[in-house]
Order: sequence, then C-alpha cells, then structure tokens
Amino acid sequence: MRLIDSHTHLDFPEFDADRAELLARSRALGVERLVVLGVYQGNWQRLWDLVQGDAGLYAAFGLHPVYLDAHRPEHLLELHDWLQRLAGHPQLCAVGEIGLDYFLEQLDRPRQQALFEAQLRLAAEFELPALIHVRRAHAVTIATLKRLRLRRGGIIHAFAGSVEEAREYLKQGFKLGLGGAPTWPQAKRLRQTVAHLPLEAVVLETDAPDMAPAMHPNRRNSPEYLPEICAELARLMNVGTDELAAASSRNAAELFGWRTT
Repeated sequence: MRLIDSHTHLDFPEFDADRAELLARSRALGVERLVVLGVYQGNWQRLWDLVQGDAGLYAAFGLHPVYLDAHRPEHLLELHDWLQRLAGHPQLCAVGEIGLDYFLEQLDRPRQQALFEAQLRLAAEFELPALIHVRRAHAVTIATLKRLRLRRGGIIHAFAGSVEEAREYLKQGFKLGLGGAPTWPQAKRLRQTVAHLPLEAVVLETDAPDMAPAMHPNRRNSPEYLPEICAELARLMNVGTDELAAASSRNAAELFGWRTT
C-alpha cells in the first residue's frame, strides 16, 4: 500500500521529540509523501526548513482563519513574496491552510472573508491548488469558489458536509479530504455521506497532530495511522483498502502535479 498524507502539521512542536522516528515508522507502513501546511506567518520558515530536509515532504503556506487575530496586513504581502520566491520549486505544492471558520463565533466573518479571498487570488496568480479549512461555512465557501474559480482547484480539508455539498465542490475542481473524523461510529451523518462519495473525489489525510481516529482515541494523531484510516474508510465506501489507497494517492498526485511511478 502506497499512501499520501495530504494534510499534516508535522512542523508543530508536538513532534519535536520524535519527528524522525515517526516519519520512519510512517514510511515503513507505506506513507510515502506528506504535505505540511503553514497556518501563520511565524511558522513558515520553520516549516520550510523541515521540508528542505526530506524529499518526501511538501510545503503549503497560508494564513489560517483560526489565527485571524494574529494575522497582519503585511503578512499577505509576505505570503506573496514566499510564493513568488519559491515559484516552481518541486516542494512547494499549494496555498494553505486557508478558509472560513463559522464554528468559532468570536472570529470576525467579514475579515475572514477578505483574507480568504485574498489568498484564493494568490493561489490563482501562482497557479497553485488551495487547501481549504471549512467549518459550518459550506454555503459561503461554495459561493466564493464559484465566483473566484481556481484553475487547479484544491482540497476541502476534513470534509464534513452533505452529499449535495460534495457535488458542488467537485464541480469546482476540488477533492474532499477525509481523515479521522469519519472513523468514529457516532459520526453517523458523515459516515453516510462518505459511503456515497466516488473514489475520484477522495484524498486521504490525518491533520496530525489533531483529529485522531477512533482507533487511537485521546492520542496525538500521526501519519502512521493513515493505513488504519484508509482501511476504515474503504469499509464505509464498500471498496478494497488497496483500491482506496491507490485512488486517493492518484488523486492527490494529480492535484499537486506529482509524477507517479
């Protein structure tokens, strides 16, 4: 089984003590490539330094809505500079993590929207996919993507919407990121939605260190859990584990423009 973890935060301090060992275990289990996403200006350099030390790691840079109060107008200019400086580098793969979070009511929605649209325009300018965080904001996210069409689409991270919303994202050229959340038996609605998704819609992810699967409750999430996540999602989708692994990795590689062997 060959897997791509399309969404991790491997640069976070939670991994400082055993990052190399964790990566070795993950690779032994078939997790060949991992995308590491930036969430605020202060972690971009740390993230890039990490990625430069491992040819199987890829970087995305963005300003996450949850850190809205930490973002400054000049950070958008710096993001443009990072993307311009690294344009064409094989380990730069996307703009992200960006998006909208309506679950946290204290986050100013007009400011979120302005930041989201500015970063979508950067994705369009540099012809990169967008890796998008959406919580309780599917309708406005879909409307925004329809208005600001991205040639290379992207991924809706930790997709938890309906089958109808899934179809709308697919029409806009987006894949749906699935990880630990649908492995939990109590996530009944999401599990029903996953059962109806076509293979060409899905990319696998962990969001490590967050969103641990049901098989590893109350633990730091890890890319090494991706094979177990794949197996459970394959069961929900009524396909073979190897079939889902191959399809999700193919989907991710096509989206990011990676060669497959």
